[in-house]
Amino acid sequence: MGLVLAVTAGLVIWVVLWALGAKGFDAFMLAAVIMLIGGTLKILASYLPGRRH
Repeated sequence: MGLVLAVTAGLVIWVVLWALGAKGFDAFMLAAVIMLIGGTLKILASYLPGRRH
């Protein structure tokens, strides 16, 4: 569920920044970083103690 929220937030930030006049690529890179962090945390969460695989 957290990954879905990270992707959604990233895309919303991309559209808002693009609408406010930022370059499309720059806004997308910020969104991509947010999605990458969300995916990384999702993968690493399975390795935390107490989590079953």
